[in-house]
This record gives sequence, structure tokens and C-alpha cells, in this order.
Amino acid sequence: MERILTIIAFLIFCGFLGVLVYKLPRLDLGIVIAIAALMAFYDLFIHKRTSR
Repeated sequence: MERILTIIAFLIFCGFLGVLVYKLPRLDLGIVIAIAALMAFYDLFIHKRTSR
């Protein structure tokens, strides 16, 4: 269940960022948004949580 909610949250985040790219099509903003999406993807799906 936690994995499904994580995927839904990530898709909503990407949708929000996609609206920014669609409304403001600038290269520098696109690069920053891509970096933010990659950082969120890494944190949610790749990074190993050691506190568990």
C-alpha cells in the first residue's frame, strides 16, 4: 500500500512540474525541473532507508 501511494504522489508531483514546463517553456526552467524530478525519484525509489 505504501508503494502505491508513493507512486501516486510522484505522478502528481510530475504532473505539477509538467504544468510549469507547459506554461513556461524555457530551457533553464526545464533543466531545474528535470533535476528536481530526478532527485525526487532517487529519494523515493532508489535510496535505501537505513532507519528501518
